[in-house]
Amino acid sequence: MKQPTDATQSASENSEPSRQFKLVKKSKLVKMGMTAAVAFGGMVLATQQAQALSALAIVNGLTASGGVTVSKDILYGDEPAQDLDVYYPKPLAQAMKSQKTITSSYPMVVFVHGGSWESGNKDEYAFVGQSLAQAGYVTAVINYRKAPEHVYPDFVEDTAQAIAWSYKNAESLHADPQRLAVIGHSAGAFNVVAAVSNEDFLAPYGISPNDITAVIGIAGPYSYDFRKYGGSSAFANDATPDEVMPDRQIKGPQPPYLLLTAENDKTVYDTNTVKMTQALKDYGATVENGEIKGASHATSIGAMAPPLRWVNDVRAQVLSYLNKKLD
Repeated sequence: MKQPTDATQSASENSEPSRQFKLVKKSKLVKMGMTAAVAFGGMVLATQQAQALSALAIVNGLTASGGVTVSKDILYGDEPAQDLDVYYPKPLAQAMKSQKTITSSYPMVVFVHGGSWESGNKDEYAFVGQSLAQAGYVTAVINYRKAPEHVYPDFVEDTAQAIAWSYKNAESLHADPQRLAVIGHSAGAFNVVAAVSNEDFLAPYGISPNDITAVIGIAGPYSYDFRKYGGSSAFANDATPDEVMPDRQIKGPQPPYLLLTAENDKTVYDTNTVKMTQALKDYGATVENGEIKGASHATSIGAMAPPLRWVNDVRAQVLSYLNKKLD
């Protein structure tokens, strides 16, 4: 991971503010998905057809179910956007289908998607739920309320509520609440890290950060000035980075963290992870870092789909950490 000096960072911010945080353009995402689809299995799509598809649709189309079963649209709160899908590993799904007595419990993961706090939904990230369930984890993929109708802290509170719901309902899902990890990508990584690193977000829902076994953040914008570099619609007009960035809001006991960056990320600059890591370590938390070689911001999550695992090693890094912490 490259950590620029203050002088280098200042020059970079002045000359290329979009490097700190900017929206991923749809055309860029489509191009990424198109490239992956063509390379995998010899699939060929005409340019005009590709323009009608999102990269996430292509990824989901490539992902085999692998025997995974999903329970859709489970409410964790009272608002329409406060729902989630639960993906079950194949052996568990088979046992549930045959109504056999289930005596074993599975580790559980809660996944929170990105989208600049304005876009995306759980259905677009079905491939993550399928991928993790195929690896043996009961997996909840959540929705949350979004900007501009809902600004910080609404989406962080939703994330905390969904984590607490998963923890409290784990046993009914044949999962072990003592082996619960949370994962977020991009804006979702912000949500996850903010919700867990500050105990005030989880407290209203009856759990604590030390109820979480592990946290994984992938390419998260944990420490930047949204007033200059994008995402301002997700925060109150009078909000400041000191008031909302999770590297400045750490409170309470902390679980271990894995914070990943993408080598070729031009959307969320890696200094976000550098600063979040240092803040957590200064607080006394255990933090590991990893770089996803060759990954862009988009492929740092897209390669979680098993058919695209050759694109980069994000899936391998995530599963290695989960295996170490949950199994």
